[in-house]
Amino acid sequence: MTPEERARKSADAMWAGDHASAWLGMRIDRIDEGIAELSLTIEKHHCNGMGICHGGITFSLADSTFAFACNSRNRRTVAQHNTISYLAPGRVGDRLTASAREVQLAGRTGIYDVRVRNQGGDVIAEFRGISRMINGTHFEE
Repeated sequence: MTPEERARKSADAMWAGDHASAWLGMRIDRIDEGIAELSLTIEKHHCNGMGICHGGITFSLADSTFAFACNSRNRRTVAQHNTISYLAPGRVGDRLTASAREVQLAGRTGIYDVRVRNQGGDVIAEFRGISRMINGTHFEE
């Protein structure tokens, strides 16, 4: 099995139970070993009282993208720590795309950077996630 096939099969297994990401309107656009790209279109119900995308929605998109990237090797992996910096607001109708890339993998700990952009390429947020592998896999190999 190629690394890309393993990443896709891991993502498919995770997506089958990821009701939160699906409910929020996310879609997996790309997956490979150590990388992932997810997107969602901001709708009215994603917005806060100021009429802009709620920070929790942006964080959720980045966090889900991080999760698919760090689980791409068919090893169950969870978030140990993450941070986000909001750089610009998202607005109703914007298509946000989060792109995650593995920066470092050492033993059971990984570092991943996620950049969230709108359809015009403007950076909305920067996220860094630290992952920790735990026992188990997503499918039998």
